Amino acid sequence: MAQITEADVMSRLKSVVEPDSGKDIVALGMVSGLVVKDGNVGFSIEVDPEKGPALEPLRKTAEQAIHEMPGVVSATVVLTAHRAQSQSAPPPHAHPQQQQQQQQQETKPLAPGVKHIVAVASGKGGVGKSTTAVNLAMGLAAAGHKVGLLDADIYGPSQPRMMGISGKPSSADGKILQPMENYGIKVMSMGFLVDEETPMIWRGPMVMSALQQMLRDVNWGELDVMIVDMPPGTGDAQLTMAQQVPLAGAVIVSTPQDIALLDARKGLNMFRKVDVPVLGIIENMSYFLCPSCGHQSDIFGHGGARDEAERLGVEFLGEIPLHLDIRETSDGGQPIVVSRPDSDHAAAFRAIANRLWEQLDTTGGSEARTAPKIVIQ
Repeated sequence: MAQITEADVMSRLKSVVEPDSGKDIVALGMVSGLVVKDGNVGFSIEVDPEKGPALEPLRKTAEQAIHEMPGVVSATVVLTAHRAQSQSAPPPHAHPQQQQQQQQQETKPLAPGVKHIVAVASGKGGVGKSTTAVNLAMGLAAAGHKVGLLDADIYGPSQPRMMGISGKPSSADGKILQPMENYGIKVMSMGFLVDEETPMIWRGPMVMSALQQMLRDVNWGELDVMIVDMPPGTGDAQLTMAQQVPLAGAVIVSTPQDIALLDARKGLNMFRKVDVPVLGIIENMSYFLCPSCGHQSDIFGHGGARDEAERLGVEFLGEIPLHLDIRETSDGGQPIVVSRPDSDHAAAFRAIANRLWEQLDTTGGSEARTAPKIVIQ
């Protein structure tokens, strides 16, 4: 099978015509962020913000055109209104109304009805961050709070499966999406918009645009707290959330072993550098309790996160054991806090959620904070 190249893709896209101008999207310079890897193709089409909803057929046409090319395994195309010039002042010749519309778009608040936005993060993958995030959201909802859950892991969204939600969000006006909902929690994830088996090979600007849209262009309504399931590491998505979203704080999830704690420390320091309060550390997979004999085995060590929290001067929020029930209920779309509320594991998550709320309730919330700025020294 012939290897598809960026030149092949751009050549094919010359057949996709923008309806208003009658010119192809390549000639108009509308194609950006093109990535081609192992037959997987991804790019964005830059459009006028006012025309975005009406140009969805153009996006589908471009995606179909690439799908039909020999050697293409998958094609992912998104519309974006974030041109390079939108990050600076409008051009001098711009009409005053155009300038005003651009300024309104740039200053439009992210999720204005959400009182507290909390990032659940980890320095590395495989520590159970998403499972922790969904059960914390469940614990907060069980305490009577209005809760939202944003799956910010663009490359590996898992919350649709963990929340037991399928289908796609609706939109009454073609601009604002209605979040999906289950267990009384509002949820938004890239997993609702892209097929589960489609690889996400987006570059940084596309990721940042998607995160902003899932906050700004979703009808979250009035919420007490939004839990954000962050992707692992300290890359583009994490910096976007930390720099542009008024986070009330961050929770770091780690396992007890030294290598995980080293990465957790990096994540914690990233939030500190952008002035986001670190609300505490959770030790996940803290120990294994044999269901047959009751013997406790410290498979990954034990107490490392507690010691690290003390060393770094942040609160240790609690420990969650390594247990088959936690994994099975999360994978099955019935997180343990709601499916087995009387279990010790559910009680542990609820206790951490309650302590988290106590911290949030003493602050002014995300509404009282402005998004921090990253300063290069």
